[in-house]
Parts: sequence; C-alpha cells; structure tokens
Amino acid sequence: MNDYVIETKQATKAYGSLLALDNVNIHVKRGSIYGLVGDNGAGKSTLLKLLAGHSYVTKGEIQLFGKHEEKELESSRKKIGFMVEHTGFFADLTIEQTLKYYCIQKGIPDRKKIGEMIKLTGIEEKRNSKCKNLSLGQKQRLGLAIAMLGQPQVLVLDEPINGLDPSGIIELRNLLHHLNEEKKITILLSSHILSELEQIATAYGFLSKGNLIEEISAHELHEKCSDCIEIKVSDVEKYSVILERNVPKETYKVLPKNTIRIHKPQAQPEVYSKLASDNHIYITSMRTIQSSLEDYYMELKKRGAGKC
Repeated sequence: MNDYVIETKQATKAYGSLLALDNVNIHVKRGSIYGLVGDNGAGKSTLLKLLAGHSYVTKGEIQLFGKHEEKELESSRKKIGFMVEHTGFFADLTIEQTLKYYCIQKGIPDRKKIGEMIKLTGIEEKRNSKCKNLSLGQKQRLGLAIAMLGQPQVLVLDEPINGLDPSGIIELRNLLHHLNEEKKITILLSSHILSELEQIATAYGFLSKGNLIEEISAHELHEKCSDCIEIKVSDVEKYSVILERNVPKETYKVLPKNTIRIHKPQAQPEVYSKLASDNHIYITSMRTIQSSLEDYYMELKKRGAGKC
C-alpha cells in the first residue's frame, strides 16, 4: 500500500517562458504534518493550486491517494479540504450563511457540521457577522472552517497563519495538532513564519526558484541542527586561523562583532577557551545554541543543494 497521500512526479508548471515549478517531486506521508518552505515566488502557491485542481501541470504527474488519472483525481479531491488562495466569500453573507452555501456546493447534507466547524475554528461570536466586516484573521478561520466541511482526510493550507494575532497563532497551532493527532488528518501547509512551522511540522519540503531542493523529516532536521557554540573574541581573524590549525575538521562561520559560530563542535567548550587564552585572545562571551529552521533554510539556499 502506498504510504503517500500526496505525491508529485516531475511536476512542472510553466507560464509562457516563466518556469514556476521545475520537475518537483514531493512525498507527503499519511498522518504527517508537511511544512512547505520557500520565499515569495518559490512556487509554493503554484504547487498547492496544482493539487487543488485550480491549475494543471505542464508536464509530470500529480498523485492523490495513489491515483493519477484525471477522473480519479477529481474523486480524490473530495477527501481533501483545501484553503488555497483567498476563499471566495460573498461580502453580504454571514459566516453561517457562507458555510451553508459551501455545504450545498460540496453536497454535504449534515448541516450540524456548520455549528461544529464554527466552534472548532473559534468564530462563534462572529457567526452572524457579514464577511465584509471580518478581519483578515477571521477570514482565515472561516476559510479553515470551509476546508473542514465534509470531514476531509487531508488538509491543504496556504499560509493559514496569515493575519492572525499571537494568541490566534497559538490557537491555530493547537487546533492543527488536535486535527492531526486526534482526528488523524494529514496536513500540508505553507507558511513564511518558519518559527511556527518548526513547532508543528513533522516533515519539510524546501522550495527555491521552482525547485525542490530538499525533503527532510523533522527528526533528521533536528539532528542536522545540532548544538553550535558561539564565541565572541577580541580578535576573530586570529582566532579563526588558530581554530583551523588546531581543529582542522571544524565547521565554523565568522559573524559580525568579532563572533565565530562553530557548528557541531568537535571538542568541549573548555578546549576553545584554552585555545584563546594560550594565544593571548580574550573571550568576552561563549554560549551554546541550536540552529533554527530559518538558519537551516538560509544555509541550504547558499549551498545550492541539488534537486530532489
């Protein structure tokens, strides 16, 4: 049995001479929370539109639940809740009326789901408010409520955190954890707020200029982002030379303000301290830190990793 609920094979999308996606292969495992990472224009929204059927591949293949024929894809999409692009709201309809409309559109007879989704997404107080009077964050919540109608097995969310205040972000994070762990819903989401993705995703796909440059599990990422030692010294140039001479396999980066960051240190902190003192270099501070998702992504782009 194919363990991937979403898979693309050499998926390519061109708009005239512009190549928005270039032979992209993603693999979203059943039960995962897959974070799609990339700058604006990297191809994230294009990829999600292809999955939703809002656009079609120029070449390559989309697979949903192991199916790839067009009629099979249409059927498979009924098991997926999409929040891609801005959901079409009617300005003068209330939240409740909007959800009724989408129940009819999706062929969902059980109207009890409307109340459940309103409560689940935290927009009960606004259920009778017209869409034109909603804040961006409230519209995001309504978009998620629409995506949840029909009890989907998979959620595909494009920038769901956009417009939410800090407490709203925490509530959404907890909700997505609940949907994934308790409801067993697989989630694919993009976000430019990498610190939030880091707290929720179990796997990542890194897009850059239409290319998928790496896929990695959260566990593998944690291993790669192991502890670093950051040292501030009186003479960073002299210290880096000494470091290369005494610990030649060390990977380090010189930062502003006489700071050097040693990645995956080969020795104990006192070794680096002794190197400085033996060579009449003063250490003004030393701390152990762990690289963030943002650090990893920026370093990955600089390395220009090969396509997946």
